[in-house]
Amino acid sequence: MESIFSRNYFELFGLPVSFEVDLNTLSEHYRELQRVSHPDKFANATDQERRLAVQQAAQINEAFRVLKDPLERGKYLLALQGINLDEETDTSMDPQFLMQQMELRESLEAVRDAQDPLGKLAGLLQEIEKAMSDMISDLSVLFANANDEAYTKARDTVRKMQFMHKLRNEIEELEEELI
Repeated sequence: MESIFSRNYFELFGLPVSFEVDLNTLSEHYRELQRVSHPDKFANATDQERRLAVQQAAQINEAFRVLKDPLERGKYLLALQGINLDEETDTSMDPQFLMQQMELRESLEAVRDAQDPLGKLAGLLQEIEKAMSDMISDLSVLFANANDEAYTKARDTVRKMQFMHKLRNEIEELEEELI
């Protein structure tokens, strides 16, 4: 466990560095790591050992959170390749995608005035889930190709996923508000 902080998240869980992750295997390795490194096991240890156990548990939790989520996993894989998303400074985006975003946002704004607002939200959510699913499939292929062009396209796809993820969260928040 001493070198837990020097391992990348995939190594930590004994997984190949890949966009494709077997979530069952990830969960099994997570439970095993938690079992052996949980801070409760170090209740009678020194202060330093207890702090280290807490840090290890936090690292394991963060790694698990990142690897189980396709968007976070994509961002992490890009970071491992030294590719920065430049979220604040890079404003270039596919015009067709931006138009789709505007249309989706207009649809979301119109939900409150719709005859069936929850039905309208369900339709929007279904559209976003389909788009996210398509992007996840694209990322799987792009990361498998492992070349500069594929990484550039993966970066663009991850950025698009971030937009869709944010929109999905807004839809879910509005749904809770309307219920």
